[in-house]
Amino acid sequence: MARVALTLGPLFFHWPAERLRNFYFRIADETALERVHVGEVVCGKRMPFSDPVWPEIIERLERGGKEVVLSTLAAPATVRERKAIAELCADGRVVEINDITALPARSGRPFVTGPFLNVYNEATARFLMRHGAITICPPVELSLNTVGTIAGACPEAEFELFAFGRLPLALSGRCYHARLHGLHKDSCQFTCEQDPDGLAVDTLDDQSFLAINGVQTLSTEVHAALFEPATLLRHGIRRLRLSPHDCNMVEVAHIYRSLLDGTQDADGARFLLSCLDLPGRLVDGYAHGKAGAQPAMPA
Repeated sequence: MARVALTLGPLFFHWPAERLRNFYFRIADETALERVHVGEVVCGKRMPFSDPVWPEIIERLERGGKEVVLSTLAAPATVRERKAIAELCADGRVVEINDITALPARSGRPFVTGPFLNVYNEATARFLMRHGAITICPPVELSLNTVGTIAGACPEAEFELFAFGRLPLALSGRCYHARLHGLHKDSCQFTCEQDPDGLAVDTLDDQSFLAINGVQTLSTEVHAALFEPATLLRHGIRRLRLSPHDCNMVEVAHIYRSLLDGTQDADGARFLLSCLDLPGRLVDGYAHGKAGAQPAMPA
């Protein structure tokens, strides 16, 4: 049987440089991940803090046998940010495109599409493939069956399923963290750093609702798509994506790898994930074509 690969997607949250370094060094040395994304996706204002440590992290990851992908901003808002994307697209490594405006700078060379691109049908997937897409990670709200239909029509591309983490739902021109602290976006004081997994938001009835991360809205629950490898391959899925959080991501990677290697079943993997210190309860509704907040249930 073909092997389903594991990817660590880009970090959505604003972590200090030392935390970034320690986190990715462990990923490099202690996991069997085949591919790791690095780079800022959510807010360009964070880049001056993280950019200086990426070269050291990339060197360590590649020394650990990981393929490194350079992720780009999902909602570039300034000339400086668009220039930064163009410079990354000129790099010799594979990049992840999260905004369609990056396509002209990369067209004709290999790239990964992130879940922020609206790949909802076969025609869009084929369009991106013609421009160089080698891996397609569809939007998180698509079910396994829907992704499988698109993948079946595009067998030349590698399809990747967003399999773990708070779900990235939307991006805004406004910074929720800044507003919460009575600040303007331009003088946010990087208050989002106080919440390494984002800040959970409840309704007026004290019900769990969403999570905020600067300009980003995420689910407050933790999505965990747990399928047997034969099921994934039957639907054309050749790669799973794990989204970094402030929990034991080394153990998360081990759990998913054991599931994909057939040494752990889905129910056992779900139980092991539930034992970790996660920022929310486990859900898997989107993967099954249901409401995203549907609690993860035993198979």
